[in-house]
Amino acid sequence: MGDYDGATVLFDLDGVLVDSSESVRAGLTAWARERGLDVDTVLADHHGRTDAGLVRLVAPHLDPVAEARRIEEHEAASGDGVRAVPGARELLAELDARGRPWAIVTSGGDRIAGARIATAGLPRPRVLVTADDVAEGKPHPEPYLLGAERMGTAPERCVVVEDSASGVRSGMAAGMPVVAVASTAAPADLAHATAVVDGLEAVAALLL
Repeated sequence: MGDYDGATVLFDLDGVLVDSSESVRAGLTAWARERGLDVDTVLADHHGRTDAGLVRLVAPHLDPVAEARRIEEHEAASGDGVRAVPGARELLAELDARGRPWAIVTSGGDRIAGARIATAGLPRPRVLVTADDVAEGKPHPEPYLLGAERMGTAPERCVVVEDSASGVRSGMAAGMPVVAVASTAAPADLAHATAVVDGLEAVAALLL
């Protein structure tokens, strides 16, 4: 029995359940070049942020809503590189088999999140919270608080699985324990999480 047996699991999507790094990198690179922005700066600042939040940070002179749609178009055009993280299908299947509730809380929009879940061959969650559902994205606690609310679970009865520093801060600010997977960030950058692990096998050991 894991440390979080019985808790409602709120998964981040990119970097936790799906590897979309190739698609994200290609899409953001195309957008940065289209807008005359420094590609390295855009790539360094995007992780764990909504697209609109990234635009506000790196291109405050542009309309964040319109540009977020443009970023999404570029990433959708590069969607062939999306795949399930090893162990993701098995973990979700085991949670379902045990009747354990789970949801996905992502910084991506509805369109891109749905496309990535389908392309990776993962089951559609009962609850999917995206950037289109919140006024404040991660690291604000709103996304995970909304996920708990939609699942009908008190925040303290949830556990978050994240891979970014801003996502960890979001879950912790929501009053939830956070298991951080060091897949896209160094363990030291995730040290503020409740636990830091190296992959979904270790996540499963904590959850099940």
